[in-house]
Amino acid sequence: MYDQPRPNRATPAMTFDQMLERVRYEGAYPTRERAAEAVYNVLSALGRQLTGDGRVDLAQCLPVEAALTLTTQIPANEHLTGWGFVKDLAARTGATPATVRWDTGAVLAVVTRLAGPDLLARILRRLPGGYALLFGQAELRQPEPAAA
Repeated sequence: MYDQPRPNRATPAMTFDQMLERVRYEGAYPTRERAAEAVYNVLSALGRQLTGDGRVDLAQCLPVEAALTLTTQIPANEHLTGWGFVKDLAARTGATPATVRWDTGAVLAVVTRLAGPDLLARILRRLPGGYALLFGQAELRQPEPAAA
């Protein structure tokens, strides 16, 4: 029998160096090292929150180095809200919540472009409230059905 063709892994839209430069620009960081630190911290924290196909699909959109940072994290037992994500990352890094929010916005702006709207929508549906704002998106929630 013939082997069925398998889809090739999508080539990321940018290299890790390009990603760092983009994050450096988005965050107005003075050095490439500072941008790399933000990428590592934010993607590590995001890797603790994402599970399942969304995590795998997002990793495939990222440059290899960024994908490894995301996927080598063990998912947390507790899913944090967007604000909880910021506070947890601030506690882990010793930075202020304002700095972490800035870093998160810079990194996730680039991740948003790499992921595309469909994957981003899938990821946001699986995460608790508050993450859309971190990804630079409007926080749109369906209204809860009224109790009869």
